[in-house]
Amino acid sequence: MLVLLLLLEIFLLVQGEISRSKACQGDAYAETKIVALTFDDGPHPTYTMTLLDGLQERGVKVSFFVTGEHADLHPEVIQRMAEEGHLVGNHTYSHIGLTKSNEKKFRDELAATSELLEKLTGKETAYVRPPYGTWNKKLEKECNLIPVLWNVDSMDWSLQDVAKIKKRVLRSVKDGSIILMHDYFDTSVIAALEIVDELLKQGYTFVTVDEMVYD
Repeated sequence: MLVLLLLLEIFLLVQGEISRSKACQGDAYAETKIVALTFDDGPHPTYTMTLLDGLQERGVKVSFFVTGEHADLHPEVIQRMAEEGHLVGNHTYSHIGLTKSNEKKFRDELAATSELLEKLTGKETAYVRPPYGTWNKKLEKECNLIPVLWNVDSMDWSLQDVAKIKKRVLRSVKDGSIILMHDYFDTSVIAALEIVDELLKQGYTFVTVDEMVYD
């Protein structure tokens, strides 16, 4: 009887340790800092490929919001994005901004770009980055697309200076940030990879926008 009681006590102690271990793992996961790095306007035949090389070396996945006209010109870049696990989203065909007078053209461009991307990647496109951040909520149902905006703007297209781009992003980024960049400038690509290196050192995990939790 004494032996049985001792065995039971050991069993309960072991189970308790396992439970505490799982709880600790759950807490650690909950405390993981995540960030989504996103790129608009591409693909560029040189700069985007350089960016993909760097991301592959680091094991980091990002989100690309591409225009249909550039995807048409460089389909092999789009295919590589998808094959390597990056999210490929819609950025209209010609980078058109939504206005009251061009809603039909805007909707048609979204549809054409989604069709092209599905043909190139074999996957239905679910996300859109509306140019200039202008969006109409009714388009979500009409076009079956989820809009993705941003909360950290690198202003890389304007700055075109690696040090300034890095400083602007790193001083603003926090857990849950969505960073807006463009893979159409060499300075942007260099800065982006240096930003990735720094945020990895700070303990951030990079996710694609579909892995983000939206309120």
